[in-house]
Amino acid sequence: MTLTINTERLLRELDELARITDCPPTQDKSLPEPSRAVTRIVFTPRDLEARAWVKKLATAAGFTIREDAVGNMFLRWEGTDPGLGAVGTGSHTDAIPYAGMYDGTVGVLGALEAMRSLKESGFVPKRALETLVLTSEEPTRFGIGCIGSRLLGGVIDPEAADKMHDRLPETDATAPTGLTLADVRQAAGFHGTLASVKLPIGHYHAWVEVHIEQGPLLEREGVQLGIVTNIAAPASYRYTVEGFGGHAGALLMPDRRDALCAAAEMILSVERHARAANERSGSVDTVATVGMIGVHPGAVNSVPSRVTLMLDIRDTDVARRNSVMYAFHADIAELEQRRGVKVQEEIINADAPAKSSEHIIETVETICREEGVSYKKMVSRAYHDSSFVAAVAPVTMLFIPSRNGVSHRPDEYSTPESIVLGTRVLALALAKLANE
Repeated sequence: MTLTINTERLLRELDELARITDCPPTQDKSLPEPSRAVTRIVFTPRDLEARAWVKKLATAAGFTIREDAVGNMFLRWEGTDPGLGAVGTGSHTDAIPYAGMYDGTVGVLGALEAMRSLKESGFVPKRALETLVLTSEEPTRFGIGCIGSRLLGGVIDPEAADKMHDRLPETDATAPTGLTLADVRQAAGFHGTLASVKLPIGHYHAWVEVHIEQGPLLEREGVQLGIVTNIAAPASYRYTVEGFGGHAGALLMPDRRDALCAAAEMILSVERHARAANERSGSVDTVATVGMIGVHPGAVNSVPSRVTLMLDIRDTDVARRNSVMYAFHADIAELEQRRGVKVQEEIINADAPAKSSEHIIETVETICREEGVSYKKMVSRAYHDSSFVAAVAPVTMLFIPSRNGVSHRPDEYSTPESIVLGTRVLALALAKLANE
C-alpha cells in the first residue's frame, strides 16, 4: 500500500477550524507565529458551527455519520465484515477560553485525514474505521471534563450527568446557572436518554488517539513520537469556605474569619503535600492545581465572607493521590478550628488511571521501526478522552511534540512535519489493526 497524507488539505483544515472561534483575531505581537486564539465552548453557537463543518468534510469523503444523545459524533467507514468490532480514533473540537488551535483538533482532523488517505490509497478495511468527535472534553462549561467519553465508557451515572449545572457566568465561573446539561444538550438538538450513549464491550477492537503532547519532553529530547503507556488519574473537587465578612476598616483583625485567607492556606497546603508525595516516591507524577476561585462579595473594602475554589489533582498512582488528600483533609480540619471558618467539600470526579494495550503499543512500535520514526514510551499526565474509552476498549495514544511544551494558550504549536508524521503513523496503525 502506497500511502500519502494530503499535507496541504490537513493543514488548511486545521486553520479553517481555528477560525471558528469566539476570540477576535490575535493582535499580540509578542506571540510567536503562527498563533491563533480559540474559544469554542461546548454547545455554544461556535461549537455547533464547528460540528456542522466537520460533518460536511466527512460527508464529502463518503463516510456515514451518527450522533448520540450527548452529541458524540461517529464518522464511520464500514468494513467488509460488519460483524467485527471497529477500530476507533478521534478526539475533541471544544476549546477552553483563549486556547490554541491544536489541542484535540489534531486528533480529529488527523484521524479524518488518516481515513481519507487510506481510502484514496485503495485500502479496503476488514473492520470498520470510526473517527469520533467527542463532546465536552474540556471542563469549562460543566465543571468536569470528558463528558462524552465518560458516558460512552459507562463511568459516569447518566441521570446525574444530565443534572450537572452549566457554569458559564462571566462574574464567577465556579457558580452554577439554572441550566443543566439536559437543558443545554436538548436545546442544541441532542435528544434521547444519556443511558443510550454507553458502548458495549467489543464495539471497538482497538482505539488510538493522536494528540499534541502538551508538555516539553518530546521536543526537549528530540523524539518524533510518544507512545502512551499510562494515563494519569484525575480527581476534581469543589470547596466552599464560609467565613465572616464585614467592612475592611471596621472589622478588626482579632475578630476576623476571612474566608479568602483560609482559602489561601488551603491552596498552599495541597501544593506542599503534592511536592512532599513526589519527594517521598522519587516521582514527578503527583500534581495539584487550584485554577479557579470565586470571592464573595468581591469588593476591595469588604472582608471576604465566602470563597469557592476548584482543585485538580492527578497521579498515575491512586494510592499516592489519596495520601495527598488525607494530609490535605487534616490541614483543613485544623484550619477550620484555628480560623473559625467552615469548609465544605464536593467531589466532582475521582477517576482511575488508564493502562494502554500492550498489543496496540507493539503494533505502533513496529510501524515506527519500519518507518524510521524515533519514539518514546511515556506517561500522559494530562487526561484525555482515551482515559474513559479504555473502560470499553483496548487503547493507546500517540503524542506529537509541542513547541516549548505549551498548551491551552494561543501560542500552542506543533510543526506541520510533526502533525503529518503523527497522522501517517496513525493511518498505518489503523490499517494494520483493521485487518486483524
